[in-house]
Amino acid sequence: MSKSSLSAPRTPDAVASAVPLARRPVGVVALATFAVLLVASPRYGYHRDELYFRMLGEQPALGYFDTPPLTPLIARASIAVFGDTVVALRVVPALIASLVVVLVALLAREFGGDRRAQIIAAVGIATTSLLLIGGHSLLTLGVDLPFWIAAALFAVRALRGDGRWWLALGVVAGLATYNRQLIALLLISVGVGVLVAGPREILRDRRLWFGALLALVIAAPNLVYQATHDWPQLTMAGALEVDDGADNRLTFLPLQLMMLGPPQAVLQVVGAVRLWREPRLRSLPLAYLVACALTLYSGGRPDYVSGLLVLLFAAGCGPAARWMAGTGRRVLLAAALAVNAVISVVFALPVIPPTALEGSLVVEVNEVARESIGWPEFAAQVGAVVGGLTPQERAQAVLIAPNYGEAGALDRYAEEYGLPEIYSGHNELYWRGPPPPSARIAVVVTDAPRRYGRRFATCEERGRIDNGVGLSNEEQHLPILLCRDPVRPWPLLWPEIRNNS
Repeated sequence: MSKSSLSAPRTPDAVASAVPLARRPVGVVALATFAVLLVASPRYGYHRDELYFRMLGEQPALGYFDTPPLTPLIARASIAVFGDTVVALRVVPALIASLVVVLVALLAREFGGDRRAQIIAAVGIATTSLLLIGGHSLLTLGVDLPFWIAAALFAVRALRGDGRWWLALGVVAGLATYNRQLIALLLISVGVGVLVAGPREILRDRRLWFGALLALVIAAPNLVYQATHDWPQLTMAGALEVDDGADNRLTFLPLQLMMLGPPQAVLQVVGAVRLWREPRLRSLPLAYLVACALTLYSGGRPDYVSGLLVLLFAAGCGPAARWMAGTGRRVLLAAALAVNAVISVVFALPVIPPTALEGSLVVEVNEVARESIGWPEFAAQVGAVVGGLTPQERAQAVLIAPNYGEAGALDRYAEEYGLPEIYSGHNELYWRGPPPPSARIAVVVTDAPRRYGRRFATCEERGRIDNGVGLSNEEQHLPILLCRDPVRPWPLLWPEIRNNS
């Protein structure tokens, strides 16, 4: 690819409305994305986050210690409409992924991309690990993407001079806070980009400030929850930085390349150059760099900047479409996208048999795959220990789950195995309180048996977790303890069990 042919936009002030939307091919790609994700949805099983969101959704709230309410509400609504199955939880993520395909095509169109550019954008985003992972499971990452891309689309229109779009951006930003407050990273980064590279005259546009006010009004209940609960999201951010910050910084640069894939990464660079050549949009490539710097400084996850990566990719699709005018170049680009699609499907979707996952590169790269195996077996094995109790013991028994995935799995299968009440000190579940004084027996799955041995008069191992496929995930081979008679009242023991990570 020659630098000149790829980087120069057709016209600096391209008006998207003058470019027809490739409705049919983009629609076909969106529907195909939905179909593939839905077909793949039953394999492996629930991810631990899905089990947690399902559990939180049973008790709707304005907010939770570690997450805003939107994703748990999606889980609750999905179960109410489609049933309490893993497929039911994944219908909405698949629909959201399809929406993202359309939004990215619209974004490419916004940069003057013709029919071919929009098809490249739709196919290119639909075959990325980022979208396939986010669309396969109910994760905050997947729910975030349409908010970020819509916000980017509206920001482009506003930066080009149509101040009405600041109001639309404000609405989207306010709504996004009900999934994650991460949208603030986009707004701050674009703001810094504008201050550095312009167009600074937008700061005199009252509609910009009305949009900011609108975002604050919509987000106000979320902010009130945070303020009245001692800003738990800041607590969580600090805990995540301590636990994962070093690893996140180490993997940040490689994942910038791999989240969308090498061919898309080339177009991201092309897109950054194309945006820089349009003076009113120079703030956007700078925004990506600012977001990267802030994420690295805070130890945040590499996917925190994924929305801006998608923006750069969409901007590069128009130049790519013009570059591939020759047959040979079309074949080259199509082949590169096809190879990336195959790799993305293998790494992002459950196509590898569970018995072949152990030791594979898939589980090293894709945590979702690793943590989606063995939950029914986990609950059944805990249920077997509970089933060995006498009726009198069962009446005094509770389950203690050290993390929210385990708590969510036990909650999901509680009725099937006749499980007692489930308690956990992890994140939001800690605030649901300690067990009652009548609880004299606790069945605990833990990697710290000695610690629990000090909290009870007796603790004995009654089994070990085995997911049935030999996969070394977080629960594999953990002992199942039967503990009797807590040495102190539960309210005094409970802070020792708390886990914010």
